[in-house]
Amino acid sequence: MLHVSMIGCGAIGAGVMELLRSDPEVVFDLVIVPQDALASAGDMVRALAPHARVATRLVDDVRRPDLLIECAGHRAIEEHILPALERGIACLVVSVGALSEPGLAERLEQAAHKGKTQVQLLSGAIGAIDALAAARIGGLDSVVYTGRKPPQAWKDTPAERTVDLDALVSATVIFEGSARDAARLFPKNANVAATLSLAGLGLDQTQVRLLADPEVTENVHHVEAKGAFGNFELTMRGKPLAANPKTSALTVYSVVRALNNRAHALSI
Repeated sequence: MLHVSMIGCGAIGAGVMELLRSDPEVVFDLVIVPQDALASAGDMVRALAPHARVATRLVDDVRRPDLLIECAGHRAIEEHILPALERGIACLVVSVGALSEPGLAERLEQAAHKGKTQVQLLSGAIGAIDALAAARIGGLDSVVYTGRKPPQAWKDTPAERTVDLDALVSATVIFEGSARDAARLFPKNANVAATLSLAGLGLDQTQVRLLADPEVTENVHHVEAKGAFGNFELTMRGKPLAANPKTSALTVYSVVRALNNRAHALSI
């Protein structure tokens, strides 16, 4: 049985608990939320994981987790994941885009070494991460990622300063540059770019194009990679979460898969 604590109870966290509520091998003991969300999160957590406690941090009177999952955004890595790793608690990270911050990936690795444990970066909304990471061993020449989402998915981002998202009639490029800049400028939309770069050529060498497209209803991810292994192209059309159009539903499923691989005897 895998005892889990989770940071965040938004669309991703709630979706994960919903999918695993009937799995006897995964037990949620604690859900960590900000102080101002304690009351509202309590009702949701009681409905999805009746035995879980809601708190603002890891607490000593709740069972030490076998695994701590971050589903709360970039600040949670600094506030919760780094200290947990130093204490020897294994962690899963969803907000991979946070690692565009200089030095944060190295700090995660150092904290995990100090605690003699491991932090796993989840693939989230994109596939072929295993193939890309394997191709890097033989030598990669280029990785290009193109992300295409409906205009409303780019609300409250820098895209609003350059285009009228409500008036678009055709696909429009809202960003072109490195994965590091994409993850910094579009942190809630560009986790995929950061994940691809960490598996492949790095944040500065991975090229990114982001488009707002009124003709699509899905989040479309396209990856082209070339190197000594040959080349591949991948296109994924991921449906967004109903509760948050900035997030692909596959992100929730990737968390559930990671938990299943930890909790069950057969892993793939």
